[in-house]
Amino acid sequence: MRPVDAMLEVLRDEGVTRVFGNPGTTELPFVEAVTAAPDLQYVLGVQEASVVAMADGYARATGRPAFVSLHIAAGLANGMVGLLNAGRSRTPLVVTAGQQDRRHLAQDPMLSGDLVGIARAAVKHTFDVQHAHDLPGMLRRAFALAVQPPAGPVFLSIPMDLLEEETPVAPPAPRSGIGGLGAAAAWPEAAERLAAAKRPLIVAGDGVGRDGAVAELVAVAEAIGATVFHQPMYDGVDFPTVHPLYAGMLDARYSAIRTALEGHDVVLIAGTRAFMAHHYEPGSPIPAGTAVIQLDDDPGEPGRTFPVALGLVGGIRATLAALASQLAGKVPEAPSRTEELGRAHEAARVRVRKRALAGYGDAPMDPLAAVHAVVSGLPADSVVVEEAITSGLLLRSVLPLERPRSYVHTVGGGLGSGIGAAIGSRVGDPSRPVVAVLGDGCTLFGLQGLWSAAHYRVPVTFVVMNNGEYRTLKETAARRRRSRAARRGAGGPAFTAPRLDLTPATHFLGLGDGAGGPDGLDLTPPELDFTRVAEFFGITAVRARSTDHLAEAVARATAGGEPVLIDVPVTSHADGV
Repeated sequence: MRPVDAMLEVLRDEGVTRVFGNPGTTELPFVEAVTAAPDLQYVLGVQEASVVAMADGYARATGRPAFVSLHIAAGLANGMVGLLNAGRSRTPLVVTAGQQDRRHLAQDPMLSGDLVGIARAAVKHTFDVQHAHDLPGMLRRAFALAVQPPAGPVFLSIPMDLLEEETPVAPPAPRSGIGGLGAAAAWPEAAERLAAAKRPLIVAGDGVGRDGAVAELVAVAEAIGATVFHQPMYDGVDFPTVHPLYAGMLDARYSAIRTALEGHDVVLIAGTRAFMAHHYEPGSPIPAGTAVIQLDDDPGEPGRTFPVALGLVGGIRATLAALASQLAGKVPEAPSRTEELGRAHEAARVRVRKRALAGYGDAPMDPLAAVHAVVSGLPADSVVVEEAITSGLLLRSVLPLERPRSYVHTVGGGLGSGIGAAIGSRVGDPSRPVVAVLGDGCTLFGLQGLWSAAHYRVPVTFVVMNNGEYRTLKETAARRRRSRAARRGAGGPAFTAPRLDLTPATHFLGLGDGAGGPDGLDLTPPELDFTRVAEFFGITAVRARSTDHLAEAVARATAGGEPVLIDVPVTSHADGV
């Protein structure tokens, strides 16, 4: 068979039914073959960043690697943000880009480039396919590597003339059956340490959700009566947020993590990639006198960032199941611990709900009240895709999460993924309503994804929290100013950070005084009206007039069968949660 036919056979055998792509001339042989195949659908995006984000959401919804086709060097560069996000979130993707015809690569033709070199920084492995007979095997290896812990994107560069060859290629070898990881070898010692703990604590990482191990972690927590935190900026449901033992999400600062862990003698960190603190702070996140048991399926993770008393490498679900079975009924204090912690945690949740309800009113809305209204309008079994930065933190405090894969976020930090991820989530699992809660800045980064939502009539509800400013930068700048002031007060050296200020440029361009706001971090004027953006793409849009109207709009939109965008004017800040 021809090389391109062998390529399609591997895709079918790997369970691929959709190809997410943005085509160009160097991918034409592949695109022609895919579009002629009745069992494969080419899902088109009009910009590569949106394409990769859609594939990321699809892979998470289906639990299988998604396949992506990008266009040569520039298209691959456009998709790099999504690949960096996928690598951080450990989403398995197999990504290809068409290289120029090999017969004139030495002439440095237009659009060509070092595709492998460009991709290498963002993916876990690369393949530079140079011979037709290598293509099926390399593609097969790419799928295997994408899911091998730690999961992530794998890239293949494929010259366009290679796919056009008439060179006969042997049929691809059958797919290998590779079993999952078993329980970590040292789990009995971990069980002993956890059973003997006086004040145990668990950090639920995203590896728990990815491995389908939420129920097993709940069983471990209940068996020992442990306080449970989500890892900072978690990407999915790793522990039910309504459970009595659930204490919330750890802040992405070492000092805050250290405070939360203080006084706990044994901490089980399950499936958490270090702690990925956002900004530098001195010291360890682990308090003195606290023993850490760290479990991960990536052998490079335990002990990588901080010393551990016991490192466990193995299947997360298998190891937690073994621990739960061993610990069941072995800790008499567990029920009383659970009851006491449950009262404290529920009281904290009630306080947040009361503050949210107290803020209900007309637009512009209080951000906490607005996200609470969104939650109140969600239908049962919704999937929430969140890329809202500051509003997203508030959303996590009021959103009850129980079923796995009900929450989609990326800890990668590359903006613009939310729209595409929401589309891919709904395509991957059409049985569940999908609501994307987006910041206005994040929406601007990923607008092109709305074209795909409109073109394929994907019924996603896009909720844009519109505060008209770079709120997260303002809050970070305020924290830095407070920190500098504290250091000066303690006799430390003063430090002046570079300031992001667009105002001088607006003066130079004659745009008026203060067009960028006092810190140059405002997005107005002009006012951002996202209903006009939605209408441009042919998507129904509404602007929320109040919190009650917002809840009604979410409920109405999710009950329909088409994409809807809801523009939510919110004030620039809310009380801390």
